[in-house]
Amino acid sequence: AVKSKLQTVEGVKNVNVDLDNQVVRILGSSPVKTMTEALEQTGRKARLIGQGVPDDFLISAAVAEFKGPDIFGVVRLAQVNMELTRIEANFSGLSPGKHAWSINEFGDLTRGAASTGKLYSLPLGDLGTLDVDEKGEAFYSGPKEKLRVADLIGRAIAVYATEDKSDPGLTAAVIARSAGVG
Repeated sequence: AVKSKLQTVEGVKNVNVDLDNQVVRILGSSPVKTMTEALEQTGRKARLIGQGVPDDFLISAAVAEFKGPDIFGVVRLAQVNMELTRIEANFSGLSPGKHAWSINEFGDLTRGAASTGKLYSLPLGDLGTLDVDEKGEAFYSGPKEKLRVADLIGRAIAVYATEDKSDPGLTAAVIARSAGVG
């Protein structure tokens, strides 16, 4: 059931299931959220513990966790190759509408997003806008060219009240190295 369900997901090329060891290996290009939801539809809990090109030792991953009290979320960054990073994000607690978000110079959260500095290495640090639905939730999944995860450790991701990145920002989280993505 697990293999047949995952093989129907767009972008999945190969599925290897080892239920005795509770391991499912997926080769494909689908967003993490899509693959996790498909696996959970089979009645199992899922957690991604690795992502990238198996033979590429330069692959690295990072995560930024937004822990409230009002805005919660997680941003995962995975180096796909030396020229491409995949970014996936989930947020809740934001006001509906468009919110700018960015990678900023510093991981200093002493004054929240206001102490994270300017956007990191324009245009690399500009992540565009999040489209927040009526429930206050936003999901993003996409590539960012020329962004290197190893260069981002210790910096911050900031989310803004509007599409204007010149305001101090609503919230921020430090980008930390991650052994896996999930």
